[in-house]
Amino acid sequence: MMQMTEISPETVAMENEAATTETAPINSRSVDPVDDDRMRQAAELLLAARRERNPIAELPAKLRPATLPEAWRLQEIMVEALGATGGWKVGAASAEATPSCCPLPLWGGYAGNNDTIGASFSRYRGVEAEIAFLLGEDLPPRTVPYSRDEVVAAIASAHPAIEILESAFEDPDKVDRLSAIGDLVTNGGFAAGEAVPGWREIDFASESVTMIVDGTVRVEATASNPGGTDLLRLVLWLANEAQDRTGGLRAGDWITTGSWTGKTMASAGSEVIARFSRFGELRIYFADEPDR
Repeated sequence: MMQMTEISPETVAMENEAATTETAPINSRSVDPVDDDRMRQAAELLLAARRERNPIAELPAKLRPATLPEAWRLQEIMVEALGATGGWKVGAASAEATPSCCPLPLWGGYAGNNDTIGASFSRYRGVEAEIAFLLGEDLPPRTVPYSRDEVVAAIASAHPAIEILESAFEDPDKVDRLSAIGDLVTNGGFAAGEAVPGWREIDFASESVTMIVDGTVRVEATASNPGGTDLLRLVLWLANEAQDRTGGLRAGDWITTGSWTGKTMASAGSEVIARFSRFGELRIYFADEPDR
């Protein structure tokens, strides 16, 4: 018999707390000076741990981000080393909380339905079911805030998605909050399914999701995104309030809007299915461990 776990929005919010409790103004980086050399040393350690799949327990105390702006700078340095950015992850701890964001490295290309995630950089293999939007038009920085209608008009399509979680840390849940934020909030990849026709008419408050790993139902949930079911609120915030970080949003950017299932662990060789009630299904595979 398949084992199943019911999950509440409160549980998802607790698991994502490190990613969604940033309450400082989004432009506070310009106020708080960042020790750039120290963050570069921290980035070298984190990138080596990910690349070599040899995680560290924590950053040395002298290299840990001491402020949120330093954690953001650490993110930026890691993304610069990894190459292009393909979009942004945005979420909130509750429907009333101020959102937060993190760049999504392109990782050499995002996965699609039925794709296999290679063994390179794969160690932790956490997965989260999400809903993502693909921009079809630029939303450049401007002083007049974008309206909701303008942001919706800039969205080309909406998709079921899986965020793949990886970390430089042995246990990312046990490290200090700012180090976890600096380590790309555990982002290690992204996969998107087929575009959903008529997505603007879907009521997210009644959307449900099932996460299946290796044939076992691990999570079933309804309206379980901790940031609430108004996902466009998160995209609107990203377009307006995060301009100092994003430099504006661009056509082709993916925007993923927070976990509906919390963190679920997979393994080498696993099959992972994220199945939404109206947003369709996305299936990915993790490659087997290479022979040593």
